[in-house]
This record gives sequence, C-alpha cells and structure tokens, in this order.
Amino acid sequence: MDYETVSAEAFGASLRGIGLNILVRDVKAHVAFLEDVFQIRAHRVSEDFAILSYFGQVMQIHADHTYGANPLLGLLPEAGARGAGAEFRLYQTDPDEAAARARARGAYILQEPTDKPHGLRETYILCDNGYAWVASRPLDQE
Repeated sequence: MDYETVSAEAFGASLRGIGLNILVRDVKAHVAFLEDVFQIRAHRVSEDFAILSYFGQVMQIHADHTYGANPLLGLLPEAGARGAGAEFRLYQTDPDEAAARARARGAYILQEPTDKPHGLRETYILCDNGYAWVASRPLDQE
C-alpha cells in the first residue's frame, strides 16, 4: 500500500489486528521527534494527521483538534504530561543511539540505557506530550 496516496477510506478499511493511535498537540513536531530519535517513517504528514511505519507496523497520530466529537478528548489535560502508564515499545531501535539523539534534541531521558533482567537493553524517553517511548534491543545483539 502506498501510504502517500491511499485514500482515508481505503486506509481505514485496510487496518487489521490491534491499532495504535496517539493524540498529540502538534503533529508535525511529534513526527520530527519520532523520525529523529527512533527512525520511524512518517507518511501523509499534515497539521491533523500522520501515518507512521516502523518495521512493518503501522501507527497513526492525530492532532487534538481532530477529535472534536470524540469522547476521549474531554479526558486530555490542557497542560502537562499525558499517557501516564502507557509505554510505546520500539524493539528494533538501539537504545544507546536513541538516547543520544533524544538528548541532542533536549528530550527528557526518564531512564538511561540499562541492561534489564528480562533480556533487553532499554531506555525510556519522554516526548513533549508526556508519552514514554522505550527503545529496546536484545542483550545478545550488543
């Protein structure tokens, strides 16, 4: 599927399994963060929406204002962090490289790259919207 030209109707009808859609204050700023820090590919980027792809997985981000009639919008805080308790795990991103890129952008590193007992090296990075993005890789790939 060509994410750059697919219609909204065809894209929506193609979605299967579990979907991830993240509400953000500024789509273009959030896309720049994800592309830079995690090497995520973005498609159809606008003020309202973007399709994201990461190792064959598809995600979406929408601007808050696109959710005007959605009941979730009333739960979003006007200011401060969002998404407490949610982790977006990116299992094919080197945590040391991601942390370095995030640090260069001035992003908040919640946890420096650390070897974990469950066999992964991970770093927790908070985006400007307050979501925790976790770059991980198996310890045996060091």
